[in-house]
Amino acid sequence: MDPTQPITRRDFVAATGKTAAAVGATAWAPAVLAARSPNDTIGVGCIGIGTRGGDDLKGVTFVDRVKVTAVCDVYKGHREKGVARSQNPDVKSYLDYHDLLADKNVDAVVIATPDHWHTPIVLDAVKAGKDIYCEKGWARTVAEAKLMRAAVKQAGTVFQLGHQARQATCALQAKELIAQGILGPITLVRTGRFGNLPPGRAIWRWYGYYNQFERPDPVQVQRDVDWRRWLGPAPQIPFNERHFWHWRCYWNYGTGQAGDLLSHELDFIQYLLGYGIPDTCDCTGLNARLKDDRETPDTWIAAYQFQKKNCSVTFTGSQNTSVGQPVEICGQEATLRFDGIAHDVHGFSVVREGFNEKPNLPKGYVRRKTPQQPNHLEDFFNCVRSRGKPKCHVDEAFVETATYCMSVESYKRRRQVRWDAGREEIV
Repeated sequence: MDPTQPITRRDFVAATGKTAAAVGATAWAPAVLAARSPNDTIGVGCIGIGTRGGDDLKGVTFVDRVKVTAVCDVYKGHREKGVARSQNPDVKSYLDYHDLLADKNVDAVVIATPDHWHTPIVLDAVKAGKDIYCEKGWARTVAEAKLMRAAVKQAGTVFQLGHQARQATCALQAKELIAQGILGPITLVRTGRFGNLPPGRAIWRWYGYYNQFERPDPVQVQRDVDWRRWLGPAPQIPFNERHFWHWRCYWNYGTGQAGDLLSHELDFIQYLLGYGIPDTCDCTGLNARLKDDRETPDTWIAAYQFQKKNCSVTFTGSQNTSVGQPVEICGQEATLRFDGIAHDVHGFSVVREGFNEKPNLPKGYVRRKTPQQPNHLEDFFNCVRSRGKPKCHVDEAFVETATYCMSVESYKRRRQVRWDAGREEIV
């Protein structure tokens, strides 16, 4: 296959059908092993400059001794946005991500494409010797996650998954308190994601950014996007502007609320508790109000069981109400309640049970007690320099992906699913 051409669906299905053991026998060593001076500037290539990718690019420009040296997107408008935001007059602009990976001024990549492109781009970036920051949801299937994990680990690639909640100082403090056992046995964790917009402005029906609902000229958009490259490994269909702008609504490109929203919350729980992949999941979904042509439900309710820990975790997602559920860690003796959803937490309170008379129980987050943490991008680039392990490294990415894929499989199979730890499969 010509490496400059988009991967075909047949190629991609064949690749993801292989086992992780087969991948282990593949030469995933990068073409170039970087040996950079710790004083050098890290050159970054941003692949995918849409809604989240545009924000990621802007975030990169604020990191010390890091420079955006290249941008890539199949849509002209996004490439132009990337160039404008790069703060680098010499930035290179690419249509094909293979050309960006071949750029010697790119040491690391930030991947923020639609989810169906994550696996081929990550695998190619590993081969090209680039360190990788990739947005969630990491993969559409566990098989894809196995492929990426094997490649990243074999090559020694520094990898970070985009879960910003792990940068919160209050979360680190909470993690330490939980480890001290101040809550008693933890039996229930509650979390969720909620949102609501007026009629005519449905969630995930924006155009280019979260608050933009004015529809661009579809004829011009079709001219400006390389549709074949955008589809890549997805089924080949004629240009569909709703799929292009609103890809989160369709199963061929992502996993709906599972990979986009639940993943944030369950990754945060994993950061706090470290329980790993749940044993079981029961999930239901419904399009209660947003009855357009979307396939992914506007209501997503998942219940997980960690049987050896005697702990249940619930996620409630609704795109029809803004009255939400903050993250709560419920123990027998006290509950730790954050002040918001995962990546918006700034503090927490500790609410004791009435019978709990233990003295000196912390009442909540104590500012200035825990040193400020580097933000998620800074953590990644620090590890690029040190060759250390970022907070949301590849093993944590696998836990997160298996967890949210369990909810998708439960919904689609209309039954409870279990995690087979020996085979690393959902059954």
